[in-house]
Amino acid sequence: MEPPRRILVIKLGALGDLVLAFAPFAAIRARHPQAHITLLTTAPFAPMMLASPWFDAVAIDTRPPVWNLRGLLRLRRTLRGGAAGRFDFVYDLQTSGRSSRYHRLAGRPAWSGIARGASHPHDNPGRDALHTRARQADQLARAGIASVPFPDLSWLAARPAPALPAPAVLLVPGAAPHRPAKRWPAERFGALAAWLAAKGLHPVVVGAAGDAPLAAAIRAACPEAVDLTGKTSLLELGGVAAHAVLAVGNDTGPMHLAAALGCPSLVLFSHESDPALTVPMHPDGRPAAVLRVPDLGALPVADVVARVAGLLP
Repeated sequence: MEPPRRILVIKLGALGDLVLAFAPFAAIRARHPQAHITLLTTAPFAPMMLASPWFDAVAIDTRPPVWNLRGLLRLRRTLRGGAAGRFDFVYDLQTSGRSSRYHRLAGRPAWSGIARGASHPHDNPGRDALHTRARQADQLARAGIASVPFPDLSWLAARPAPALPAPAVLLVPGAAPHRPAKRWPAERFGALAAWLAAKGLHPVVVGAAGDAPLAAAIRAACPEAVDLTGKTSLLELGGVAAHAVLAVGNDTGPMHLAAALGCPSLVLFSHESDPALTVPMHPDGRPAAVLRVPDLGALPVADVVARVAGLLP
């Protein structure tokens, strides 16, 4: 059987999901060095993934609803390879109900995933109990890719980024707006920032533009804190994280990026998510440090300070 010449990789979801797929992305490229590989993802991640060494092209999934016939037809053309012709193989790393339905829209090509009729099914009955990294590695093993090591991210660490005062500690107070229980109160991040500043460290608040009010609350308690919310692209955020001495934040995408770039990280978890399944991972395979409580609203500043003190160089 000839090796596939045109490959589609599907990975949608949020930033943290994308970062946890970096190792599978690199493993797929290593397994198919001569293939033309396209990533199907959502628009916010296209610039970062085009800058990576893993993909030749990035296609955007606009996730059209079922009533949007024109959008579905565009998606069907994308999944079938457009003018360049059909994909020989598809790695569905999203493995959701939605992405599994793409198997039929794509014309049922050779497929790694959980779609009915997949040629390389990930049929491990315990897959949902595995950490995302382990689950994806198990999926790729069943598709013939036995090794999924952590990749070289120097292409991301070296990206130009805003200059930071040193030593910088990243604070990540945001999280998905529809999941407020994943957020430690911004005022307590402010108290942590004030403690860091008193130790001669420089708090730097990162996040999306919508996190600016959280940064303002932190700076009200610690005017020395630098506010970068909404001021960095994802590529620039990679450069920022690569130069920090520590990152502290909620269970959200920038914490995954910081940990993946080797920045020591403390991630705050509530009952809303399970670190056994989604904890950010460091390049050497160690999970980030975790502080988990049922209710982040009840987590004292002193408890976080104590953990931070043990992680500082």
